This record gives sequence, structure tokens and C-alpha cells, in this order.
Amino acid sequence: MEFTDTGKMESREVVKGVHGKFVHSPHMTMAWWVIEQGAALPEHSHEHEQVVNVVEGTLELTAEGKKWTLGPGSVLVIPSGVPHLARGLTECRVIDAFWPARDDYK
Repeated sequence: MEFTDTGKMESREVVKGVHGKFVHSPHMTMAWWVIEQGAALPEHSHEHEQVVNVVEGTLELTAEGKKWTLGPGSVLVIPSGVPHLARGLTECRVIDAFWPARDDYK
């Protein structure tokens, strides 16, 4: 078992205006994001299934030709390999779960 206090972790900017903190297990990665208003994650895809959970703010997420406006309590499951992009319509706090673990965020 491993305990981590995310409040004491340093965040890192992975894209301009997108700051993340990451916790890894052998099989999955959890990410805590702060996305600045107007910051955008360009279209990308990855082998990881991703579960997006918006905690605060409004996030616009586009995948498979459809646009979702996600607010607090919204959850979206993105299957492995699906191209997607996101933009903070306001400052956002988002928690993502990825399976399998993301080595690129270690």
C-alpha cells in the first residue's frame, strides 16, 4: 500500500496552461489537473482508457466529431485509441484515471 498527499506534490506544466500532478500504481495512473481558462490540449490519442471527471469549472472536450461541455460532476469515458482534444472554458480542476499506467507521466 502507498499513501500520497497530492496537496504536497509539485505540479508540472505538460502543455501551456495545463498543470498536472500524477500518482501511479503498477496498473493505472491518476492525474489531478488545473487547466487555465483558454488553455488547450491539442488533439491526441493514446493506448490508455481515460476517465475524465470535472471537479470545478467548465471543460470543452471533443472526440469522434462530438463536443461535450463538462462541468462539476460530469464524467466522460474515452476508450483507448480515440483521438480527443480539450479546452478550458473557465479555469478547471479535473481528475483523470488512465489504464494502463502512463509511463510518459512518470
